[in-house]
Amino acid sequence: MTLHTPASERFDEAFDVLVVGFGFAGGASAIAAHDAGARVLLIEKQPDPGGISICAGGGIRTVVEPEGARTYLRHTVGPDVPDDVLDTVAGGMAELEPYFRGLAKVNGAQIEVHRRVANYPFPGHDAFGTVEVLSIPGFDARTEYPHVRGRLRGPNVFKLVHDNVRARGIEVRLNTAAERLILGPDGGVLGAEIREDGQLKRIAARRGVILASGGFEAAPEIQRKYWQIRPVLPVATRSNTGDGLRMAQAAGADLWHMWHFHGSYGFRHPDPAYPYGLRVKKVPDWTPQLQEPDVRLSWIVLDRQGRRFMNEYQPYLQDTGHRPLDQYDAQTQRFPRIPAFLVVDEEGRKLYPLGQTVLNDRTVEPYEWSDDNLKEVGNGILKRADSVKELAVLIGADPAAVAESLARWNAAVEDGRDGDHNRPAGTLFPVKNPPFYVGELWPVVSNTQGGPAHDARQRVVTPHGTPIPRLYEAGEIGSIWGFLYLGAGNLAECFVTGRIAGREAASERPWASSPELTTA
Repeated sequence: MTLHTPASERFDEAFDVLVVGFGFAGGASAIAAHDAGARVLLIEKQPDPGGISICAGGGIRTVVEPEGARTYLRHTVGPDVPDDVLDTVAGGMAELEPYFRGLAKVNGAQIEVHRRVANYPFPGHDAFGTVEVLSIPGFDARTEYPHVRGRLRGPNVFKLVHDNVRARGIEVRLNTAAERLILGPDGGVLGAEIREDGQLKRIAARRGVILASGGFEAAPEIQRKYWQIRPVLPVATRSNTGDGLRMAQAAGADLWHMWHFHGSYGFRHPDPAYPYGLRVKKVPDWTPQLQEPDVRLSWIVLDRQGRRFMNEYQPYLQDTGHRPLDQYDAQTQRFPRIPAFLVVDEEGRKLYPLGQTVLNDRTVEPYEWSDDNLKEVGNGILKRADSVKELAVLIGADPAAVAESLARWNAAVEDGRDGDHNRPAGTLFPVKNPPFYVGELWPVVSNTQGGPAHDARQRVVTPHGTPIPRLYEAGEIGSIWGFLYLGAGNLAECFVTGRIAGREAASERPWASSPELTTA
């Protein structure tokens, strides 16, 4: 027996499943719902698909030893993720290799699996690997996705998803944003109001809506509600403005670990209107107690007083690098580490580019960092100081404090041991030969982890733990990573949760056999 359309509800179009957001999670959700027999509409508010997903490194975390992986994951996701949700994600990660080999039949993508230890030495750290899309015949990322500046193989993975969506004939609409969910008398989701090329439409979703719209990296008004640290600059997309989060909250969703985001420290562009921060150089991850890096890190970081205050090379710098900046001094009523200051000497300046650009945005000219960092000296991202005194002036600190910090650091390098902040010995590099170069550092966010809570079937739940009828989520919007992030885990989660959400939404009993349309 099906429900009937409420008399007050009229729709412009009707589908079985509406998927909001076309990144990895949205694509996986749409594929799964289609393969389960649903008629699917996949919408993306930007003029190009890919979201933040296409900017990623491209390694998708998989499980090679389920019991050990589950133990490790419990340490990293935090206490607010239920056991059945954790078990479902871990089980799904173990299925990703055959899943990707199945997707690869569409375009001949080359798939490989590699063992890869996790980021922290919890039990089960060696129970993981990564699935990688090494190449796709005839595919050139800069030709097909010229608006993307990323690294490694994120575009390869998206091309694989994109081709599978195309092969199934799934309807995709770009420049189309979801604005509000349409709720029935029982609080269940009937569909959504969308804005397509400026025109508002009401879309009926007979079986369900899947929110795969990402996080709130570009929503400072939401960040201020949940984060002490500020400002935090987005580095990859302007489109993740918390749309799905707001829609889920309006439907009664609970939230979890809203404080947690994946990010580091980086630079401001010299143009104040430029909408992105510039990430600091990506350096290899390492696992404490198991392996230490042997990569020279050319810089140290000082606070506004000219004091070094952090390990500049944390195990997963791009995930937790922002955390040491998150300190408020009530005595001075300021954040003494925002901005902080990256300092290198002449030899460090020559070593490698200090920054990088990772983004998906056709409306912005991507900033190309120079190999020798001299362009950045010319445009003011880095400033030159010919002496310690000039360096202190640029920081606004006491010259004696800066001189002491440099002397203490260089003595540690010579000794081969950082006794202050335990930076790995293989990363130590002196900062002693003028000229010096200094750049302001700001917290940056690559992606958020908090959002609407969900159950093991990817149903969005209320604060009482009850599912909101016909409302699902996938990917970053409701990520499980609530404490420490597992490298490549967000990408795995996109596919695991997308597959679940798509299947579950497609299996729902339709709330109406023929929703009443405003047009014939």
